[in-house]
Amino acid sequence: MRRLLLLAPLLLFTAGCGLVQSSDDEATDTAREVAGRAGRLLHSQRPRTAEEVGRSASGIDGVEVMRLTGTSTHDGDGVDVVVRTTGSAYNGWIDVEEVTVRRCFTVRVSPKAEWDEVPRDVDCPDGPPLTFAPPPEPPRLPYEELRARLPQVPEDGRADEAGVRRTLASLDLDPAIRTEVKAEGGRVGVLLSVPGNGFDPQDCLVARVSPGETRVWVPSRIQRMPGEGGCSIGNALNPQPAPH
Repeated sequence: MRRLLLLAPLLLFTAGCGLVQSSDDEATDTAREVAGRAGRLLHSQRPRTAEEVGRSASGIDGVEVMRLTGTSTHDGDGVDVVVRTTGSAYNGWIDVEEVTVRRCFTVRVSPKAEWDEVPRDVDCPDGPPLTFAPPPEPPRLPYEELRARLPQVPEDGRADEAGVRRTLASLDLDPAIRTEVKAEGGRVGVLLSVPGNGFDPQDCLVARVSPGETRVWVPSRIQRMPGEGGCSIGNALNPQPAPH
């Protein structure tokens, strides 16, 4: 009877071992959670190229980008990103020291993907993580130059559209900057804008040359959001009220 009592705790521990997760498995789960967090951060309805997705993923803490598959988020099944992450765990019943693992997972970036989609376990590709060049800087909009060169019109005068167009031509603008000029009621509106992505605030300058006042300004961030009309020739001619 005494032997059975001594063996009981050992038998109980042995029987329960099937329920006790190893530190390696726990560390892998932790690494998977990092990959899952990356997937949630990358999730968006905004169209992006595979390079843009990879660049964004490589900037996430604890994530290395090992492979990209696909061309853009909105083509086919989207972009698959193989990420390598690290996880650690310690289980005093099984391991003497903390266990740290590096594991790879596939994160799908597509408008069809679920926000909390579970990353798939994959073998880590050979070679170092991918690196990405910084995105090209958008052309600078010439705020100071435009304000200095636009004509001033007397209060009893009338703005000259042709003169405003000549001023814009003299600025030697970057070809990526779109210009729009419109005359209305004795005043001339000007819009300088850089193409946006349809989701984030657009970069633009608006100006109005009118009798007694020449004004150049950058619309508020809210007004520059898609659909808000801040980056429009209409806003130049008839400025929107400031948001509250």
